[in-house]
Amino acid sequence: MSRTGLWFRSLLLPDGWANDVRLAIANGRIEEVRRGTKAEPQDERHEIGVSGLPNLHSHAFQRAMAGLTERRGPTEDSFWTWREAMYHFVDRMDADDVEAVAAQAFVEMLESGFTRVGEFHYVHHDPAGTAYGDIAELAVRIGAAARETGIALTLLPVFYAHAGFGGLPPMAGQRRFVNDVDRYGRLVEGSRRAVSSLPDAVVGVAPHSLRAATLEEIDAILSLAQGGPVHIHVAEQTKEVEDCRTWSGKRPVELLLDRLPVDKHWCLVHATHVTDAEIGGMVACGATVGLCPITEANLGDGLFPAQVYIGRGGHFGVGSDSNVLIDAAEELRLLEYGQRVALHARNALASPAVSSTGRALFDAALAGGARALGAEAGVAVGHPADLVSLKADDEALVYRRHDRWLDAWIFARGRGAIDCVWRAGTKLVSDGRHARRDAIGRRYRQILARLLQDA
Repeated sequence: MSRTGLWFRSLLLPDGWANDVRLAIANGRIEEVRRGTKAEPQDERHEIGVSGLPNLHSHAFQRAMAGLTERRGPTEDSFWTWREAMYHFVDRMDADDVEAVAAQAFVEMLESGFTRVGEFHYVHHDPAGTAYGDIAELAVRIGAAARETGIALTLLPVFYAHAGFGGLPPMAGQRRFVNDVDRYGRLVEGSRRAVSSLPDAVVGVAPHSLRAATLEEIDAILSLAQGGPVHIHVAEQTKEVEDCRTWSGKRPVELLLDRLPVDKHWCLVHATHVTDAEIGGMVACGATVGLCPITEANLGDGLFPAQVYIGRGGHFGVGSDSNVLIDAAEELRLLEYGQRVALHARNALASPAVSSTGRALFDAALAGGARALGAEAGVAVGHPADLVSLKADDEALVYRRHDRWLDAWIFARGRGAIDCVWRAGTKLVSDGRHARRDAIGRRYRQILARLLQDA
């Protein structure tokens, strides 16, 4: 049995900050949490420690197109014009490219404090739209990227069958995504095999959206989750809401809650445009809302009414989605700042019970993200040793203490405050750099040379 020890002068535990804490780690999991104790001679010692955060929504392949869509076209740009650019870009990628880009994205996630990723994986076939010999070939590649980088993986193979509400036939640009229900079942089975050797890996199901999957198809695939996570994009764009109303007479979240067994295993990604009644329904069923503030701002989606939702006891987590910029702290900062702009207020997501906005955001995103990804949350006995140390001598953090460290990390520094990151007790990041950053970065740059030619 492999045993190591980590000692922190201050460590954020589920019941609050504790000083002089020693963690005994065995086979990647926390075996003992001892407070108010000295470090043992062989222990690695750090000043400030927190749990690693879950990234509950990622499309890793999109990291390679970051920054390429920031030029105005001849008509007004929108999510829908961005989507067309994404379709054209993914047509350039082969299986090796998917793996290389995912590895680069996962390195950057770990360096920013994310230790588990929910990969909403919807590119399944070759560029012609033909299934690989192993239908889960690209899931195998995502698993390989997770293995190489060390990040914990919740793999969410996506069911995608249609181009719009009511089962419209898929478009040419969607050919790499599309499966029927039977073939999707084989894809999920293959995905489970693909990650079976990864520690703590989880597999769920992900109907892409009510645009891309009918209610009947979603109902048919739910049993494949086997009690695990169910993720779906919903109500991201106003056009999506209006199209759903035209087709069904109901709004997307309203329709979802009315027709499907949404519960605590579900993650409703974005849910940007919701009514008061829909907020009440999401809270009542126990679903988690997956918020991706950087991507939602980049795509012009709009702002989720987070203050109201959280005030009613709603669960949420954050994700890097399109991976246009990967920074755990920035996701939390932009979530809060969006509410401030909309409400003309400050510290919108703190509360009388938790006055530190950084702490309120961190705790909620940790708990909600883990809930959505089928993982344990926090530094506790039996949990994976997924940890982040912050630089106590960083200019933004010095002369602060406890929750003020979180406030400074999230609002005054970002990923530059990260020192070390451990996943399952293995140190993957030191002084802010992943151990394999150079090798993975070289491979990534090589594939970009081809992917971006004439882009």
